[in-house]
Amino acid sequence: MKDLVGRLSALDPDAGAAVKVIAYFDQLVDGRAGLEAIVRGAAVLSGCVVRLVDDERHVRVRVGPEGHAPDDGFDPPEPEWLNAPLVPGGPPVLWLERPGPAGPVDAMVLERAVSAARGVLDRTRGRASGDPALMEVVLDASAEEATRTRAARRLGLPGTARVLALDGGAARIEATGAVPGRGRVGVGPMVPVLDLPASWEAARTALRFAADGTEQDPGARVVHADELGGLAVLAAAVAPGTKPVADVLALERARSAAPWVLGTLVTFVSSPSLRTAATALVVHHSTLQDRIAHAEQLLGWPVRDPPGRLRLQLALALRRLHLHT
Repeated sequence: MKDLVGRLSALDPDAGAAVKVIAYFDQLVDGRAGLEAIVRGAAVLSGCVVRLVDDERHVRVRVGPEGHAPDDGFDPPEPEWLNAPLVPGGPPVLWLERPGPAGPVDAMVLERAVSAARGVLDRTRGRASGDPALMEVVLDASAEEATRTRAARRLGLPGTARVLALDGGAARIEATGAVPGRGRVGVGPMVPVLDLPASWEAARTALRFAADGTEQDPGARVVHADELGGLAVLAAAVAPGTKPVADVLALERARSAAPWVLGTLVTFVSSPSLRTAATALVVHHSTLQDRIAHAEQLLGWPVRDPPGRLRLQLALALRRLHLHT
């Protein structure tokens, strides 16, 4: 590469400089550099202040040619500044804070820096919900494949992604393993972008099994569709107006008689052993044994043998489906 740069520089200084830019950013990408390193490299190579602003992902980075952040903050960008979008047709996210026109080196810095930044953002932050109209097209199984492909391209989606169903009905498309840390979330499987409607449907099913994490609705707030297995079939059996089966009614009676019973039972069936459950509940294992015995009396069936434990798991799953129709 050094030999090639030397030869190109002798023939065409701009071409040699452009190859240096390519090699520089390739090295950053290979080393999995972060956004600040990418913006710093763009600032040093271009000799001016460079900013990266992606409001959708709440990213704001600004670095001067000397390698550190300037003191004058983030004033609105000037319209004549050189800039580049993250995806074709999208809004600018990277600016060289000087007016154009762009020379060969400036153009290459913009192109390579934004490409490197896109890789970091997709790897570390995925895609939050974007243009609602484009999101609707991508998740619509009845839309033509070509139309969904164009919408996915405009959203900047990679080849595979998954859909998260958020509490309240909103959708979020992620290209990485990132999952929101608050609220109920149903996580669809990772699929090719053309299969995102199926991931969205699975995510909505998983959301119904996600709990509020409260005393009235204890349990996991994040549920992955590909971990549900046969439980997903239950979702089709419980719709608004569906009458709860006797075991769900028994759970409600037990909860009314002893408010602690739901949290205890959920932890019990989610733990590999009684001692593990007791540790999670911060009680002595003998105390938990007494609570389980009391719960069995309230429910009307044993829960410590395999059939009774399965019956309890199904009752808890059905109850949650009734709560989240």
